[in-house]
This record gives sequence, C-alpha cells and structure tokens, in this order.
Amino acid sequence: MHTADRIDHGAAVAAETARFAALLADADLSAPVPTCPGWTLGDLVRHTGGVHRWFSVLLRRRIQRPPAGREVELGLPERQDGYAEWLRAGAAEAAEVFAGTDLDSPMWVWGADGHARFWARRMLFETLVHRVDAERALGLGSFIDPALARDGVDEFLTNLPFAAPFAPNVAGLRGSGETIRFRCTGTEGTWLVRLRPDGFGPVPDDASVPAGAEVRAGAADLLLLLYGRLDRTAPAVEAAGDGELLGRWFANSAF
Repeated sequence: MHTADRIDHGAAVAAETARFAALLADADLSAPVPTCPGWTLGDLVRHTGGVHRWFSVLLRRRIQRPPAGREVELGLPERQDGYAEWLRAGAAEAAEVFAGTDLDSPMWVWGADGHARFWARRMLFETLVHRVDAERALGLGSFIDPALARDGVDEFLTNLPFAAPFAPNVAGLRGSGETIRFRCTGTEGTWLVRLRPDGFGPVPDDASVPAGAEVRAGAADLLLLLYGRLDRTAPAVEAAGDGELLGRWFANSAF
C-alpha cells in the first residue's frame, strides 16, 4: 500500500504546523506532555521547530553522506509567547526549501527512500504526531485526515527497519518468518511485516493467507498505535493471533 505519491507532503507540513501553532495561543507552555514523558509543551514546540530547521538544512545542502553533527541555528525567541510565530517561521522556511528542491533528487537519508522527498514526508509525520501530542497536553481531542494517516502508517512501517541508530530496540524484532498484518478498518490499507533471523520489514501481502497475528484499527488510530500514542488494549484496536508475537513487536518498535 503506497499513498505517498498522492499526497503533497510540503502542503501538509504547512497545514499541520498551522494547526499546532494555533494551539499555543494562551497555552501554558510549562504543561506536561503525557505522550512524551518528561517533556513540557515548550519542549515539544522547540523540538518540532528544530526538526523543521534541521531538515531544511539537509535539503538545502543536498547531503550525500551522513552529517557529522546536528547543530543548527534555531533562533529561538527570548520569550515563550513568541513560540507560535517561531514555529510558523520554521514551516515557512521549510516551504521555501521544498519549492526550490527537486524532491526526486537523490540524497542521503536514514530510511528506505534515498531521495529528497524522504525528508518532506518525514517532516510531515514528525509535525503531525507532535501536533497530536500538543492536543493531548491541552486536554483536546484530535482529528487526523485518513489519507494522511494511511500514508503515515506506510511511512512508519517502511522506515522502521532502518531506525536502529536511534531506536536500538528494533534490533529485537527478529524471528523465523513470523508475520504480522496491520489493517486499516473502514478504508483501504493493509501491510504485512515479516520477522526474519537477520531483521524484519514489509513484504507483499497476499490477504488470503493468514498472518501469525493481525492488528486492525481505523487509519488514525493505527497510526497513533504504531507511534505509541495509543495502547493496543484500547477499544478502537482489534488484535488477534499470536500474543507473544504482538508483545515482541510493541516492546521493540518504539520510534
């Protein structure tokens, strides 16, 4: 299931950032973020705006090898009441970079798709998931466009096998051919992941063949489940099959 070619990731980054920034009006930036333990809302804003600026630097330079460091000028405002505008400015910078970049051009990435478009897609889901984190911190509900959610599930499952440098537990996702199917209910979207002795990753899915375990949820809930923002025991999630296999997945797939 591949939806990335039907989504304007740059436009979606701008829209998600605008929604995030709008949350900050009169918000207490010292509020804890329950889905990011130890972080305040201010920390969450700094992280998200920093990601925008860092990825923009990578795209401007069209880097072809892993960068030596992650130092980037953040230009943080002195007062937190300037954070909303600072967040918008980072997204505006990213939009300018996207407009001046051939997103099909080859460049270094840490994931599966070795093209500049990787960074626009990754920036989108960093922003979207952290927008939801901010809503949780403020006690608000969240809406995620189903098409974006499906694309986010695909992006997560495609890139997770490459995430070991910063998510070392993924090394525990090994097996002897066991499979887990992730299915969006009420809409199109299935992904089959196979665990091998040397690693894991998505494989072509023959939906007529039973998987060792299956997880079903609406697209938005499935995305939040994969990102650890929803528990697999939640009423919105259906899980069936090998419980040990599912336990191994969720214990080691934190991003």
